[in-house]
Amino acid sequence: MEDCEAHRHDLRLKAGMLRLAAVILFSAAMLLVGAPIKALAQSAAPPAETRTIRILLVRESQDRPAPLSLLDIPPGDDGVAGARLAIADNNNTGRFLGQEFRLDIIESAKADELLAEVQARVAAGQHFLVLDVRPQTVLMLADALKTRDVLLFNAGAPDENLREADCRANVLHTSPSRAMLADALAQYLAWKQWRRWFLVLGTRPEDQAFAEAMRRAAKRFGARIVEERTFSTESGSRRTDGGHEQVQQQIPLFTQNAAAHDVVVVADESELFGEYFPFRTWEARPVVGTQGLTATSWHPALEQWGGTQFQNRFRRSANRTMRPLDYDTWLAVRSIGEAATRRRSTAFAEISAHLRSVEFELAGFKGQRLTFRDWNGQLRQPILIATPKLPVSVSPQPGFLHQFSVLDTLGIDRPETKCRL
Repeated sequence: MEDCEAHRHDLRLKAGMLRLAAVILFSAAMLLVGAPIKALAQSAAPPAETRTIRILLVRESQDRPAPLSLLDIPPGDDGVAGARLAIADNNNTGRFLGQEFRLDIIESAKADELLAEVQARVAAGQHFLVLDVRPQTVLMLADALKTRDVLLFNAGAPDENLREADCRANVLHTSPSRAMLADALAQYLAWKQWRRWFLVLGTRPEDQAFAEAMRRAAKRFGARIVEERTFSTESGSRRTDGGHEQVQQQIPLFTQNAAAHDVVVVADESELFGEYFPFRTWEARPVVGTQGLTATSWHPALEQWGGTQFQNRFRRSANRTMRPLDYDTWLAVRSIGEAATRRRSTAFAEISAHLRSVEFELAGFKGQRLTFRDWNGQLRQPILIATPKLPVSVSPQPGFLHQFSVLDTLGIDRPETKCRL
């Protein structure tokens, strides 16, 4: 028994000596690496001085017809919620560089009121404006501020003239143009071998503009518009005056005896009649264009390329799904933050120069880096082809090549541009 007790005593003694040695070794190691760890901690701490970048979101209230479906009524913060999420994203990185981003919002139905307020904000030091306004208001603001250190981001107008004949040096575009949307859809139709198009267009100017973009895309990608018809709408309460029985008779009669076609291409940006066409045409044909299968900058069901996490963050922030205008304003605000981060500067000249340089690129949850075209200020980006419920494809489609960037197969390419900055 005494031998066993002595043996246990020796084991306890050895264990105590081992613990003491471990403590001595750990203390020595901390003395050796303590200074680098302290320096690393100091370098990771936020800088003592924080510089603020204010971004102004300019919204022009517009009277639009009520959508045909109650599901399509836009939220009051359409576009605003995307800008707010981008501000939060910018600040997540900016705080380590002593940068703080803040969002200011002005809104009016009168362009002259917006101009007066914008000029006052610019005089007070505002440099970056994100616009959700009419095309003519974009030009008015750009011309009024052309001598100031101001950069405008068009996030709401798809009009081609803003990128071409009426382009401005102080405007960048995060909203895809109609030509980009039409080319993206045409590439998918070409990939499916649906090359005969029956075009139905509305009477409003924006419908005519989209129809013209589809005509251009047809020539560009080997399709043929076999027939065109204009659909006229009457004023009134469209949700109650007609009823599904009347529509069920009207649309087949309107599309009867059309030339042989593979798809019905609808040009109805105003959303006055296009939703009536799927499943009601005389012949069983897919409906594409502004309704049915559409081309869009964003879709609330996109899950690829980190899209699920992005969608979840937006839903937590806005308590709804992300819409294309939200995404386009998010791109604008994030572009400013990305440039400020890369240049480690809040100076307007530094940020503006980086945005226009070949070094600029933005991660937009689309699997490719997004950059601005130097000939007209348009942001290159993949375009989603989608139904209301799910994305179907992403353009550029396989097989459509380009000598510099496949993204330049969408929209106006450098040799085609009329923009002279």
